[in-house]
Amino acid sequence: MNLSIIIPLLNEQESLPELHQWIVKVMTTHNYSYEIIFIDDGSTDNSWSIIETLSKENPNVKGIRFMRNFGKSQALHAGFAKAQGDVVITMDADLQDSPEEIPDLYNMVMNQNYDLVSGWKKKRYDSVVFKNLPSKLFNWAARKTSGVYLNDFNCGLKGYKNTVIKNIEVSGEMHRYIPVLAKNAGFSKIGEKVVKHQARKYGESKFGMSRFINGFLDLITIWFLSRYGKRPMHLFGAGGVLMFIIGFLSTGFIISIKLIRLYSGYKTVLVTENPLFYIALTAMIIGSQLFLAGFLGEIILRTKNNEERYKISSEVNL
Repeated sequence: MNLSIIIPLLNEQESLPELHQWIVKVMTTHNYSYEIIFIDDGSTDNSWSIIETLSKENPNVKGIRFMRNFGKSQALHAGFAKAQGDVVITMDADLQDSPEEIPDLYNMVMNQNYDLVSGWKKKRYDSVVFKNLPSKLFNWAARKTSGVYLNDFNCGLKGYKNTVIKNIEVSGEMHRYIPVLAKNAGFSKIGEKVVKHQARKYGESKFGMSRFINGFLDLITIWFLSRYGKRPMHLFGAGGVLMFIIGFLSTGFIISIKLIRLYSGYKTVLVTENPLFYIALTAMIIGSQLFLAGFLGEIILRTKNNEERYKISSEVNL
């Protein structure tokens, strides 16, 4: 199979028939073998009924329905697990991503041997103040932190080799950082393509300003996980040992000064009246806590079980 097209959605009943028709037209024009996997992330409208209808009309349409809204990352994870195509395309269901871009993404992956190609919505039809400027700031921070030099991490339109999506773990709200996850997994050839961004035709955006705040927090998380996720003791243990050494040396200094003054006949003060005593005590306590955190992290890492992150209520054609 040439293509798996994965489309997570939430309350997009108006756009689904038009999007399906558009994708089928592109697939037929280029003679691709394909599957379209819709993941209904807890829609409360008629989205699932429309997916069921489309699946009866077109056996290439497949669907997964979550019991409630679990988030875009979980929807992509479910779609990735089912995808069979040599190239996997992800796109949004709101018609802002154009299916006309799929052939170029497919060619870049198959013929130019890219592991992943990310779309770049260079010209956007969103609010400048509430979306464009925060997005630019977010993408700048993501580039500097991750070392993956893409202009648009948030673009949902991406193309992947099948081996990429089978070897990365998308969880939490990490869908923005799939290129970073791919890089950390060893897939180094990551490209970018300017794609068309179309004005929303139906409904309204499901994401507000909170996504940028969450995005920055997720960026910190992925930075930590990429460096210390498999070895937490290297960070917490090292910090704990450093703090403990500072506390230990400070304690030794306090005791030495106390003894020197006692044997030299100088006036001394109680150890507890020396401000350095509290610095030493605090440093040793923090050091012990950090070391314990690293130790517990190692234990959890070795004993954790993969928890089910979402519940599926229905599937069609799968």
